[in-house]
Amino acid sequence: MARRTTRVDQIAAHDRLTQLRAELSRDQLTGFIVPHTDEHQSEYLPPSAERLAWLTGFTGSAGAAVVLQDEAAVFVDGRYTIQAAAEVDPSAFALEHLIEMPPWKWLKARLKPGDRIGYDPWLMTSAEVKRLDEVCRAAEATLVGVTGNPIDHIWTDRPAPPLGAVTIHPTELSGEEAQGKIGRLQASIADAKADAAILAQADSVAWTFNLRGADIAHNPVALAYAVLPADGKPSLFIDGRKLTNSVRATLADLAELHEPAEFTGSLAALGREGAKVLLDPKGTAAAIAAAIRDAGGTVVEGADPAELPKARKNDTELAGTRRAHIRDGAAMVRFLAWLDGAAASGEIDEVIAADRLAGFRADTARRDGSELVDVSFATISGAGPNGAIVHYRVTPKTNRPLESGSLYLVDSGGQYRDGTTDITRTIAVGVPTDEMRDRFTRVLKGHIAIATARFPVGASGAQLDTLARAALWQAGLDYDHGTGHGVGSFLAVHEGPARISKLGTVPLEPGMILSNEPGYYKAGAYGIRIENLLVVTPAAIVTGGDRPMLGFETLTLAPIDRRLVDLSILSPAEIAWLDAYHARIGPALGHLLDDEERQWLAQAAAPIGD
Repeated sequence: MARRTTRVDQIAAHDRLTQLRAELSRDQLTGFIVPHTDEHQSEYLPPSAERLAWLTGFTGSAGAAVVLQDEAAVFVDGRYTIQAAAEVDPSAFALEHLIEMPPWKWLKARLKPGDRIGYDPWLMTSAEVKRLDEVCRAAEATLVGVTGNPIDHIWTDRPAPPLGAVTIHPTELSGEEAQGKIGRLQASIADAKADAAILAQADSVAWTFNLRGADIAHNPVALAYAVLPADGKPSLFIDGRKLTNSVRATLADLAELHEPAEFTGSLAALGREGAKVLLDPKGTAAAIAAAIRDAGGTVVEGADPAELPKARKNDTELAGTRRAHIRDGAAMVRFLAWLDGAAASGEIDEVIAADRLAGFRADTARRDGSELVDVSFATISGAGPNGAIVHYRVTPKTNRPLESGSLYLVDSGGQYRDGTTDITRTIAVGVPTDEMRDRFTRVLKGHIAIATARFPVGASGAQLDTLARAALWQAGLDYDHGTGHGVGSFLAVHEGPARISKLGTVPLEPGMILSNEPGYYKAGAYGIRIENLLVVTPAAIVTGGDRPMLGFETLTLAPIDRRLVDLSILSPAEIAWLDAYHARIGPALGHLLDDEERQWLAQAAAPIGD
């Protein structure tokens, strides 16, 4: 949501700051760090973990706050700068750029000898704590891990933790029995010279045990921990109230089942045994590492052993995601056809459009004999200037009509049992300006550059990211977010470890699913983004070449608005790509469309020169 701060919001922000500062004084702390995460280092959170939103009003999925006795700041990245300015009271919190001025750097300029900066060790990773501790020590200050989060003491109406029902993800969709996955991970744990590994992130636990849950909106995961020994039966720590008898029996065959309250005792037991325990310092709570070390164990820092295997989709998962994208593409075509006729009435707004799209998704899945479990995230439905807010969430206060002469940006996706989708389309409402068409076409050129890229085995997303920006850079333009993120298989719509961005250092491998979503945003005017999902294709020798090359297959099937394309900017090869892409759509989706929708698609996907 990007709602405007009201007088009531300002009073609440100052009141909560006052209460928090009083708590800090009682604990002899001069400051406190509030990250946007939970005990599992999740990106999207259950309501009970939305501490940052409760304190500051900022509702985005990435950010942090630092509260000192005499000042406070909220830190957000480029996706959220416009949104944060609308949601956060500037008289209570300064706004800082999370990348350019991260919390540790902001604190470094303000720390004094003797300061005591508090943090919740369940909400920060070992890597984050290490950096902050170094900053505090250099200033002769102390970083203090608290045993109870002070926000929880003053958040009197905090929601209860979630208890979403757990289901088993069948082998015909996962492509591999859970026991086989566990065996593979145990082999990698042994290779790392560790006795056990901790799985702390919810999607890693879900993938490993072939379970799905409903603890976080739009993310089919259950909040749980697992301890995987290099040899022997794993332990799974999950609230038993989430399990039916059938699910419990299935999981009990795979692991010893325990309540979450027993987790810290299990960590201490590993420590007392002198175990070497593998955990990801960038994705595991610092409290977990501390519990092992304090009891005498050794922490072996390394990647989450499930992270890469989960990202490399097998043939069954890829077949499922292709089916899901046909279903989802048909829903998008039906929506775009409806919108093309309805927008001219002047009676369509962001809420109506988002609701109709959700309806088309559910109905199209039923036509296919399938099921839409959920959307994969809250739909971004941005008309005119709201489209320039990268992760905009429409509310009754911000809802805008789709006006003639404007652009409408819709970023949405579905969670189907056989795959997760994520697609963005930017649509001209009425006649676009020449500037809009120029910017859109430059974004399209970047999109095509990624879609058609050939790259050597071992190349990373950082090496490709420039391709998406080159046409914008030539015009002195850019966008302040990554070009692509990993996507799960009926799991998180944002999945690591690979991404296409300046920070994407993990090599791309066959089977990885990534988004391709360059954009351009003119604050107060409009936003443009074109997003398809891609899968990395196996290495092949290029004719005349001497090295095997990887490439991409585009999974998403929905027309790109031809009215926004300036042909004079596209090369013949780019025009050929667009025509070939559009030519795939009708044959793939036609069986899920009616005659009128097929006729609309034939026109929308006609060769660009026509």
